[in-house]
Amino acid sequence: MKLPRGTLRKSRVVSDPRETLADVLDRTVTGYAVFESQETLLLDADGRGVVTFEDGVPVLAYHTGTDRGGPRALADLAVPGPYHVSVFELDTADLATAHEAAELRVPPGMPAERLAGDPALADSTRRAAPDDRTPTTAQTADDHSAVEAFLENEEKIAAIREQAREEARARADEWDF
Repeated sequence: MKLPRGTLRKSRVVSDPRETLADVLDRTVTGYAVFESQETLLLDADGRGVVTFEDGVPVLAYHTGTDRGGPRALADLAVPGPYHVSVFELDTADLATAHEAAELRVPPGMPAERLAGDPALADSTRRAAPDDRTPTTAQTADDHSAVEAFLENEEKIAAIREQAREEARARADEWDF
């Protein structure tokens, strides 16, 4: 997916993608956000997640490391934080060609559900979406494909388990167990 550079509006490390998704929605940003997970930042893993927005509502998702788009890209990006996030603004016309790629589309609330685990933000995003952006049967079928794709990715599951173990050890040390 090729996008023009856009105007950088924010670049920072966040522990939860919810912050970025809520901010983009509140500011009705048209453009895109680039999410670099801790795997990319710390472990030299390949790939970044890109989510495009129109008036604050997510339209497309793409993962550069796996070359997958749509719900599957969100599954690839759904790893524990922190994330380095850069938000770029563009004119709607600059995104028109990219937004024609049906295979990269995501339902409006899906990034909030998958990346942030925030049903309230997902509902707010769906309410802000234009009527023509309601999920279709094909997108609902892709939801299952994304979950299946995530469950098949043994490396991501192993990384999540390892992070959980490290956090448990740290808490046990903190509580003198």
